[in-house]
Amino acid sequence: MCRLLTPRLKEVLQGYPLYSQDGKGKDAVCCAIFALGSVRWFILEGNAEGGDTILFGIVIGLMEDEYGYVSLNELSELELDLTSRGMGKLQVRQQQNFQPTPLRNLNDQRLQGFLAGFEQ
Repeated sequence: MCRLLTPRLKEVLQGYPLYSQDGKGKDAVCCAIFALGSVRWFILEGNAEGGDTILFGIVIGLMEDEYGYVSLNELSELELDLTSRGMGKLQVRQQQNFQPTPLRNLNDQRLQGFLAGFEQ
């Protein structure tokens, strides 16, 4: 089993299957947040597929901020090796005790800047 697929995440994703929030913009509900260093994945939807869970959301902090799909298995395998700098290995972590929240209410300046680019 994927280390990031917690019972809580499974339960939350049942309320937000893929394509359930199309067109909602800032009113879409973020149901989970994952992070690795300064990179953050704001998860909006997800479905179990075979032995994996496919998620859809917004990634902030990579080369480009963007909407996209990500495999939960792949997220759980990501690792940043900083042992040469005395910091060990960093893995993707889920923000604990996060409650589903509309994107507009999240206090993340870079996320809000990204979302503002879609407003008319």
